[in-house]
Amino acid sequence: MLTIDIDTARRFILGKQGLWPGRRWQGILGTEQAMAAMEYLQLDPLQILARSQDIKLHSRVIDYTPGMWEKAAYQQRKFFDWGGWLAVRPMDELPHWRVVMRRERDSNARLHSIAHEHAAAIVEMRATLQERGAVSNRDFKMATRTRTDSYRGRKDSALALYYLWLTGEVMTHHRENFERVYALTETVAPAHLIRESSEREADRFLIKKDVSFSSLTRMNRVSDSYHRGVPFGSARQIIEALLADGELIEVQVEGWKAVHYALAGDAGLLYDLSMGRVPKAWAPLATTTTEEVVFLAPLDHVSARGRAKVLFGFDYVWEVYKPEHQRKFGYYTLPILWGDRLVARFDSKLDRATKTLVILGLWLEDQALGSDEAFAEALARGFARFVTFLGASKLDAQAIGEPLLRRRAGSLLLHGA
Repeated sequence: MLTIDIDTARRFILGKQGLWPGRRWQGILGTEQAMAAMEYLQLDPLQILARSQDIKLHSRVIDYTPGMWEKAAYQQRKFFDWGGWLAVRPMDELPHWRVVMRRERDSNARLHSIAHEHAAAIVEMRATLQERGAVSNRDFKMATRTRTDSYRGRKDSALALYYLWLTGEVMTHHRENFERVYALTETVAPAHLIRESSEREADRFLIKKDVSFSSLTRMNRVSDSYHRGVPFGSARQIIEALLADGELIEVQVEGWKAVHYALAGDAGLLYDLSMGRVPKAWAPLATTTTEEVVFLAPLDHVSARGRAKVLFGFDYVWEVYKPEHQRKFGYYTLPILWGDRLVARFDSKLDRATKTLVILGLWLEDQALGSDEAFAEALARGFARFVTFLGASKLDAQAIGEPLLRRRAGSLLLHGA
């Protein structure tokens, strides 16, 4: 068993996800590389500053612009989106996911209900797709449809298309204002990938993918893999087999009670990090996270769902769905990564009319950072890149209480750093 300290664990998790020690990908090719390294790009429709998935990729890819992931997925067909937990996955994984799709069709009680109650609509949507090639739910007017009360859709056509998508008969052809436009799977995916891998191959793949996604994981009953098609009863047996076959390793993190798992192929990364070395493959193309802070998306895996507290001692909750009077910080507060630590957070809004990013509040974990020259410079650089990414041209930093941080943020933008 490998034993590492918490600093090594933190850098390993950040580095595997492409967030440390700096951006190591660039442009559309870099977007594809980042999406593959991340394992899952979770999608969310909410757009305040930008959508969560775009902020995630901005944090990892130089010159990333909103929507680049869609080009990789829907134009180049390198990836596909799928799942009740909606995420983008590499297209070459499709045979494994088709096993999961079939399991969904056979065992998901909600899908059984849709298949029974809306059988005629499902047949109709199949025929419509054959005839038209691609359709969206908006193509079917409410006045002509049977109304439903499902959160998956208000029309029988919406539920029928969702059923066909979740069971693998159709895929997302592209998106219009984030809404899926569907097409038959054979018109989207390469023919050689429209098949099922074996049950054993799929289960081992799902476990290893989830280990890679988390970097270090306990693989307990609430782990993500249990919601992605791995049967409860066989998961422990699969993990033991992967350990015996040398595909997984056990890792003990000092201060953590439970033993965690990592991919055996990542042992070299863990060794380098434990020796204080940055793996060569992780060398940043430009600034490091010490020289320029990075803003994490609300749904970034390294900090969402309580993980920020475990890894960084940083208590982060996305408050967008909380009533205003219950919010501690703000509606769309983003964590700030400096070096390998989460050191602050900020809330903001984008005034599109004036192309201004307006800071609504900035909160430091350590008040001493307010007079730290290195942090002030790194924060200003982060804001400058973020403003460009959002398509804005100005930053309103008046709500930043620390004079040094407020002054640096404004001056760096003015001089185009």
